Amino acid sequence: MAQQRQQMLSNAVQDYGKKLFKFIRGRVKNDADAEDILQDVWYQLSNIIDIEPIEQLSAWLFRVSRNRILDKQRKKKPQSLEDFAYQDEDGEIYHPEAILADIINPDSELEQKAIMEVVFSALDELPEAQRLVFVWNELEDMTFQEIADITGENIKTLISRKRYAVAFLRERLKKLYKEY
Repeated sequence: MAQQRQQMLSNAVQDYGKKLFKFIRGRVKNDADAEDILQDVWYQLSNIIDIEPIEQLSAWLFRVSRNRILDKQRKKKPQSLEDFAYQDEDGEIYHPEAILADIINPDSELEQKAIMEVVFSALDELPEAQRLVFVWNELEDMTFQEIADITGENIKTLISRKRYAVAFLRERLKKLYKEY
């Protein structure tokens, strides 16, 4: 029994290991995060007492991977300004860090803190759903279809959320840019 279970786990790792890693790596920022998530997936599979009831092992593995990716992305973590550059409909690209670089000098540390507060407060004001769609689509280069697969939301809903996020951030960053 234990020998058969061990063989099933080995076969799963051999059959799906590379595919799962590629799937995960395409949705996270670096290899280390992808390896951590993949390890969590294998750990969860190894903790199942009886693997036999899982009818479609590949579907189960990809769903668990997707859930682990979402868990990692939902965790509150510090974000850098470069993560929030965006392009408007006219093709103009806004880089929050460029705004800061233009005005910051050793004497303006107080101004720098004030600007950082404005930018981060603008991001914090976005509803989480809008912020996630914006970050995934613009910064992690995920398609709306990939986001829809992860979240289970309608693509039109995701597009609408991104549109609201972009409009809000554009307005907030434009005011900051004009001030300096």
